Amino acid sequence: MPTNFLRPSPKSRQSGKARSPVALDRRRIALTIGDARLLLVPNATRTAELIWHALPLFSIVETWGESIHFEIPVRAPRDRTARLNGRPKDAYYWADDERVVLCYGPTPISAPNEIRLMRPCNVWAAIEGDTAVLKGTVPGTKVSLTRAGVAG
Repeated sequence: MPTNFLRPSPKSRQSGKARSPVALDRRRIALTIGDARLLLVPNATRTAELIWHALPLFSIVETWGESIHFEIPVRAPRDRTARLNGRPKDAYYWADDERVVLCYGPTPISAPNEIRLMRPCNVWAAIEGDTAVLKGTVPGTKVSLTRAGVAG
């Protein structure tokens, strides 16, 4: 059984301090789809870390019911945050297809009063702002994810 999971990593011992989760909480990502813009706050997960380090990312939007999704060149496995029922204020990563998924309402497979994703997807960020700005997004619209800096 490994015993090193409670010890600081050699890298954090060398620098004299471990990574601070506060720094993760202050990161912001700008999501731009056509004229719509939202801010995303990455969670403290491996998926969010991989996406953060891959920025800037550019893609083309596809729609599915009242959700949008787009491919990104980031590979991450499904993790403990994965869920099948979505919420409009969460940003998802679909590990099976390497896509970001954002929902603002029901999908074609949703039951009444729910947002059902196509497969369990990792929750990698929280959305700041009103996801209703995504309504009317046309398939083929250019999308970008860029670093918006650090809050406060």
